[in-house]
Amino acid sequence: MADNRELPRQIIVTPTKSVGISIILTVLFGPLGMFYSTIWGAIIMLIIYGVVGFVTLGGLIITHPICVVWGALAAHSYNKKLLEGFKLT
Repeated sequence: MADNRELPRQIIVTPTKSVGISIILTVLFGPLGMFYSTIWGAIIMLIIYGVVGFVTLGGLIITHPICVVWGALAAHSYNKKLLEGFKLT
């Protein structure tokens, strides 16, 4: 005989990432703060920081703002992709 019981619904809860926190962490910690929003981006920027820091003896004025922008865009992109999956069509 067929079992007519319904299976319990599963709800997956995934928090969004705050763009503001991403900016604060990246401003304070540079590429280490990027680990909040993007792991691959943080690894790439750590390598670039090492190379630029070694070659220019600490001239990181250009790379630090790039980290901040990249981290903010990565957090925004993550949230956008996450919320697109929840659209009811």
